[in-house]
This record gives sequence, C-alpha cells and structure tokens, in this order.
Amino acid sequence: MEDLKFKIFGLINKQVRQLPPCYNNSLPVLFNYNPNNAVKVPVMGLHPELLNPIESHRIARPKLDEATDFTIDNEPQPLPDQDVLESIETIYFHTEPPTDPSRHELQKLPDILSPEEIENSYKRLKLQQQVVSKKVLQLILQKQNSYEQEFQKILSIQSQLRQILEICRIGRNDLKLAKRQFTTASLGILANYRKRRVIEDLLDSLNTVKTLQRTGNRLQELLKQRNYPGVISLLLECQSAARTYKHFTCIAALDGKLQDILEQAEVALDATLSQMCAQFDKEVYSSVQQAYALLGKTQTAMDLLHMHFTAAIHNTAFSTVHSYVGGDTKTQYKQLCRLVPRDKCIACLTDLSKSLWTILESYYLVVVWHDARSPVVDRGTTPCEKEDSPDFSQTPFDDDYVKQKLRNSMMRIWHDVEMKISTYLTHTDLAYVKFEEFVRVLAIVNRLMEVGRELCDFQSENLRESIKRQSLSYFMHHHASRLDELRIFLENDGWELCPIKPGFVATQLQEFKTLKPALNDCKTLNNSGSLDGSNFTDADSSTNVEWLRRYFGGTSKATVTPNEGDNNDSPFTLGLDETQDEDILVDDRDDVPAYFSDDYSDDDPDDTAIARRKHKNKQCGPMVTNTTLSILRVCGRYLQMSRLLRSIAVTVIQSMIQFFELCFYTVHLFFTADLQINSDSLYSPKLRLTLARIRESLIVLESDLEEPTSSLNNINKVKQPHLSSTVDLTRPEKLHGLTERIVAVESLIFLGQQYESLKPYLEHLILDSPQRGFLHQFFLQTVAAATDLRKPVYMAVASQALDVATILALMNKVNWEVTDVMSQHSNYIDELLKEIHTLHERLREIGSRLPLSSEIHDSMWENVAHLITHTLVEGFSNAKKCSNGGRALMQLDFTQLRSKFEKIACLRPMPHREYVELYVKAYYLPEDSLEEWIKEHKEYSTKHLIGLVSSACQNNKKTRLRLISIVEERPGR
Repeated sequence: MEDLKFKIFGLINKQVRQLPPCYNNSLPVLFNYNPNNAVKVPVMGLHPELLNPIESHRIARPKLDEATDFTIDNEPQPLPDQDVLESIETIYFHTEPPTDPSRHELQKLPDILSPEEIENSYKRLKLQQQVVSKKVLQLILQKQNSYEQEFQKILSIQSQLRQILEICRIGRNDLKLAKRQFTTASLGILANYRKRRVIEDLLDSLNTVKTLQRTGNRLQELLKQRNYPGVISLLLECQSAARTYKHFTCIAALDGKLQDILEQAEVALDATLSQMCAQFDKEVYSSVQQAYALLGKTQTAMDLLHMHFTAAIHNTAFSTVHSYVGGDTKTQYKQLCRLVPRDKCIACLTDLSKSLWTILESYYLVVVWHDARSPVVDRGTTPCEKEDSPDFSQTPFDDDYVKQKLRNSMMRIWHDVEMKISTYLTHTDLAYVKFEEFVRVLAIVNRLMEVGRELCDFQSENLRESIKRQSLSYFMHHHASRLDELRIFLENDGWELCPIKPGFVATQLQEFKTLKPALNDCKTLNNSGSLDGSNFTDADSSTNVEWLRRYFGGTSKATVTPNEGDNNDSPFTLGLDETQDEDILVDDRDDVPAYFSDDYSDDDPDDTAIARRKHKNKQCGPMVTNTTLSILRVCGRYLQMSRLLRSIAVTVIQSMIQFFELCFYTVHLFFTADLQINSDSLYSPKLRLTLARIRESLIVLESDLEEPTSSLNNINKVKQPHLSSTVDLTRPEKLHGLTERIVAVESLIFLGQQYESLKPYLEHLILDSPQRGFLHQFFLQTVAAATDLRKPVYMAVASQALDVATILALMNKVNWEVTDVMSQHSNYIDELLKEIHTLHERLREIGSRLPLSSEIHDSMWENVAHLITHTLVEGFSNAKKCSNGGRALMQLDFTQLRSKFEKIACLRPMPHREYVELYVKAYYLPEDSLEEWIKEHKEYSTKHLIGLVSSACQNNKKTRLRLISIVEERPGR
C-alpha cells in the first residue's frame, strides 16, 4: 500500500498545469506534498523550476494526443503552463459557496478504484499545483515595486500620526492649564456680554414689530397715491419679516391684516387695469405691470387685461346705443339698435365708432408699450428707451406668453368691435336718411375696415356684408327717387345755357373732390396704356395708413412711443365734413366771352369775320344745363359710394348709366317730336338701336301702366317725360327753338364726354366683376351715339325753317321741256336762296347769344343741305317730261344754288351735292346703262326712280314699262 500511495503522490506532482488568466486574482492556497507525507508551505522562489523557469520550459512539449497519458513507467513530456492552467476546473476558484476540494476529488473517483487512475489523478493535481504556485510567484515578483511604494506610504502615514498625537497631547495640556488659570470673574464678564447681545436682539425685534404694526397706514397711503409697485414691494417685505418673527403672538394678527391689504391692492390693480381699456396712460400702466411683476402674476395680468377689453367693448357699445334709446337696461343690444330713432342713427353710429375706437387705440398702445420694452437687445432700442424702460424681472417664458397673447388677441378684439358695428348696421333703419349722411356712414365703415386691416390684417367680412346689404337697400330706394327727380327736372328744364367758365370739367364739382387723386392716377395710367388691376392702386389706399398713424402719434406701430396718443381726436370726427367752394361759374367781365358782351358786333359778312367768330366760339366754355350739372353731381355722389364700398360698384355704375340714358331719350323725345320729314338716313343704326333699347328697358309708357302686370315689369323704370310748356318750339323767328335744341344736344354730348373721362376709373371699380361687359357696351354704343342725335334734332329745325311745300310747288311750275339751253336759273332757286339767307341771319342772331362751335355750325348746315338736295330731287322727279334743255336747266339751277349756299354757309363743298348731281346726270344715260344705274343706286326712293324713268324714256313706252317694273320689284328701302 505504501508503494501505491507514493506512486499516486508522484503522479500528482507531475500533473502540473497553468491556471487560466481570469483566475489570477483569486488563487487558492496551494501546498506541496513530499514523499514523507509532510505538508509544508512552499518556499517561494527556491524551487529549481520556479527560480529557473527558462530551463524548465526547455523541456520538449509532448504531442497533443499524448497529453493525457500519465503512467509511472512511461512519463510523457511536460505540458505548457497555460494549458495546465486552462485544464483546472472552475470549482477550485469559487469562494461562494465554500467548496471542499478533497471531497470533490473523492467524489470524482469511480466506485471501483484503479491504481493507475489514482496515480494519474495524483500527477495531474500535482502538476496543476506547481503551475499555480509558479504563476503566483511570478505575479508577486511583478508587483514587488508597487508593494515597496505602498509600504513607504504607510511609513509616512505612521510618521504623520505620531505628529498629530503630539499636537493633541500639547493641546490637552494647554486646556488643562487654561482651566486652572481662568477665574469665576472672567466667566461672569462673558455671561454679561452674552446677555447684552440677547437684549439688543430683543430690542431690534421689538422695533421691527412696532414698524410692522405701523405699516398698515403707510400701505393705505400708497394705495391712495396709486403707487402700486411701492405697495406690493412693501407688502412683500412686511410678509417676509412677519414670517421671521412669527413666534410673537402679535405678529399672527398682523399677518392677517397684511393679507387683507394685499387683497385690496390686487382689487385696486384690477380696477386700474380695467380703466386702461378706455383711456390708456403710460405711467399708470407701467406701474400696474411692475406691481404684477413683483407679485409674479404677469400672465394673470394679461389674461385679466383681455377680459377687461372684451367687457369694455360690450359695455361701451351697449351704453352708447342705450343713451340714444333709453328705457330698460336689460334690453338686448340688437333690440336697442332697432329702437334708435331715424334722425339719430348717424349720430349714434358716429358716437359708437368713437367709443370703440378709444378701446382699439388703448389696445394698440398696450401692444406698442410691450413691444418697446422687449428684452431683445438687437432690435435697435436706443439707450434712452433702455433707460426709460423699468426692469420688471420677467422670465423669457412670461415675455413670450405676453407677446403671443397680444398677437392672438388683437384679431379677437377687432372681431368683437366689428360684430358690434355690423349688428348695429344690420338692425338699424337707414333707408330714409339723406344721401350725404349715408355717404358719411360709408366713410365711417370704410375707416373702420381700414383700422382692421392696419391693426391685424383683418378683412372684416361681417362688417362688409352688413354695410353692403344696407347700401343696396338704400341705394335702390334712393336711385328710384333720383330717377323720378331727374324726370321732373327734364320736364321743367328751360334748356337754357348755364354760364360755365372755360375749361370746366366734372371733377371741379364739390362731389368729385375726394375722387380727384384716384381719377388722376387712372388718367395717367390710361394715357400710358398700363391700366390694369396689377399696377393700379386706388389713391386712397396710399394714405390709408397715413391718416391712421396720425391718430397714434404720427408713427408706425413698430416705432411709436405711447405718449401723446390719448389727446388725439377720433378719426371719425375729422375729414368727413370738409367742404370747398366751387369756382365753375362766370362771375366777372373777364370770364364772359365776346359774344356775351353788349357791345359785341358781328356784322362783318366776310369770311374773315366768320372765321374769327368760329375761333372765339372754340375757346368758350362748354354748353351745360342745370340738369346736366345735377346729373354730374349725382354721379359724383354715386362714385363716392363706389369708392367707399367697391362691392356695390356694378349697381352704382348701372344707375349712373340710366341717368345718361334717360337724358338721351328725353332730348330725342322733346326735340324730334316736330320733325316733319321721315327719312331713314337721319338715324344711324347705332342711334336707332340705342333709342329702342332705352325705350324698352327704362321708359314706361301710359299704355304700359294699364296692363295688370305693369307693376312687376316696370320696376326701375321711369314714366315717359313731357316737354315743359315754357319751351316754345314754334316761333319761326327763333328758328323753332333752335337755341334750346342746341343747348340740349350739346349738353348731352358734353355729359357723354364727362362719362368718357371717368371711364378708366369706372373700369377700375368693376375690374374684378364678371358683369363688367356692360360698361364697354355703354361707351361703344350709347355715348358714341350722342353725336348722331344732332342730325334728327337739327333737321327738325331745318324742315320747318324751309318752306319745302312752296319750293316744290314752284318747281312744278317750271317748264322742263324747253328746247334751248337757258342762261337764267329758275325762280324757285331765288325763293330757296331767300329762305337760306333768312336762316343764316337767324343763326347769326342765335350765335350772338350762344357759343356755336364749328361742329354745331357744320351740323346745322349739313342738315339744311340734306333737306335742300332731297327737295330738289323730289321736285325733279315730279317732272313728267324733260328735254335736254330742261336737264341743262336743272344743272344750272343746282350750280347756282350750290355756289350761293357754300358762300352763305361757309361750308365747302356743299354736303349731299352728289345726291342731286347723280340724279340729274342719270337723265343722259342710255336705256341700257340706265337699267344698271337703277340697280346700283338704292339711295333713291321708288317715286324718284319712276319719275326719272318716265322722263328719260318718255318716247319708248316698252322700255319705260320694263324699267318701272324693275324699280317696283326692287327691295323696299
């Protein structure tokens, strides 16, 4: 057995392997075993293999497949230390829970023991123990320097501890000495000094308590002085002191009193803050904000401020309207608006706007006040502003909250104001106010909308819609009255010339004063050919901000300092009633043209005098009647409405067009009723269509009134006017009222010219409307047809001034079958020239009292020539037979008439001369050519052509009948 035991131990000693690196810091205590069964602590560093590891490593390593072959007779080569360490089981490195290695190894033995297995196990364990011991020794050697350094530190600490102990010993000895040397008297002095300090502290506390007791009176004085920052600062200081001395019984009651005063101060702050809504004061508002900042309630202050603004808008609107109505204060605001008397509607609206404007102004100044005290440095704040701005110690969060609150609430504040105004407009009866007063309403509302756009870029749709409904309702009622009024003016107009200064235009009237800037801009852009919606800006819009800024101190809201804004008048009290004197009438001798002077003489019959008179006439003022001026004034008022409220511009312009159309139709009706000839050539197609359209759309005839459905069909129509009995159109010496006819027609043409001058602005007003096509049609047809009215009106005079029946009777007596060519013209030419001369004299007499332009002069003589030429053709066509001598006589008569006419009328060549010349020349045409001539010339009537055929073909009945049949089959003229 002993041999077996030795072999096992030997085997264990040979099985040494190296431990793994992860267990280097937790190695167990290992022992070497010798054959004498003595367990000893290994002598570290004395083992030959440990002291000379290089030699031990020189032993050749066995092959991997022989590593586990541990036998006594045939020993294998030693394994590397690392492999030995890795082969150690992990259980040997566990400390928790404790492990018994011996038991572990015994448990590993099989039930049937084998000497070889035991020997192998012994060698393996011994080899592992040797490798671990060697590894531990190596680690110890590696840490030896660190060990020596730490050991030196320990020695140093021990030296310091000895010094400290020595100091403590000396101190104890000194204390013992002091204890022995101090006497009772010295300790008494210290005790008395301590008592004195306690008493001084007590006196300070009593003085503080006394001061706190008297603080209540001081706080009440500061409240009366509205020194809110002082009140809050003193209160906070007192509360802090009260918390310090709360151990005194009297302080408990004082703390409650201070709390009551603090509540009073907050109530006073809230009341003062509410006053800022109606009348902003920079100093007071700064004091209130500083007080809230001291309380740490900046956000609460802004919430309260907006609540006060909302309540102020409601209360102010209600109280303002109630002051005009009276009665129960519990009546709703809408009902109060319905009860406002008609004669006080405008005054109530003005006061309501002023009151709400004060609130808006205060809110605006609040916003500016906070913007001016922004903590951001790089906003360009001047040193003066920084010095003037108190430090409220607001956090960035509070400042951002205030700015966001102000920004978001501006639109809500304006919306509340807008709703109060729009509710008033919706429930108030404005249908019977004067036009000037209604324009004032529009101006107020327009300025309110401008305020909304400037303050918060708000379009005020509710306000716009309410005033639009009121405007349309009012305008339809007002326009119907104005149309009927215009009809009465036309029926009572004497058609006399109004003495207007030369160069008069519609914009000189008072009603166009506010429109001048916009009209001038439109005219400039129209002349440059660039008038469109993109580059045209209403002239008022360029000053919209300017008038608003004037009431905020004259600066923009980015730089305004809220200092003097409270004393500015409301924008609803200035600029609405401004008037200016009109200077349009002739009021001195210098303004009167020469032909109005008593000493003016125009007896010079030569062409030079006539030309000089024409030149003077061209320099005179326009022909205008009182009715024309009235129409222009009404148009000016209408355009004021369109400027202030663009949404009704289409309706307003259509109503302006109806004024012109009614005047157009009336002039034609009055001054062509006595037209004694019927000729299609007097009316141009444009004039004929215009008159028919106006009669159908605007005029109500007496026969139409008898129909049952006339009330529905005749809305916005006017009864047909009747000429005043004071206008006499029958006196031949007055040329059958030619003066009145000229004034009527020319004033209508002048009215059309004024409409033309307003065209760019009218187009601008309805630029965005899909119905704007009617305006182009109006200028293209109706206005353009006004000059065509001269022909039928002046022809009515010519047809009565010339005795056509007498002339035709004299022409029927002429013998057109003469055989010889005559050298003397016929007698009817002398009679006709006599009447032309009489007409010329009467025209000169009218020209001495009335400025006759070249257009009037030429138009009048053109109508005379038209009548004469048609009369001559009529007379020539009455000739049943005509010889070559008779044809020559016709030419002689017309040549003589033409030369005299051109000299009298100063109109060369004579108008419509071709009408006579072609007719006379047709007598000379052969029969074949005459047929073609008849087919080509459709301007002659059937009677004229039959007379021509009868005279030209008097010897050839067959040809005469054939040509007459061709004439009769011709389409009717």
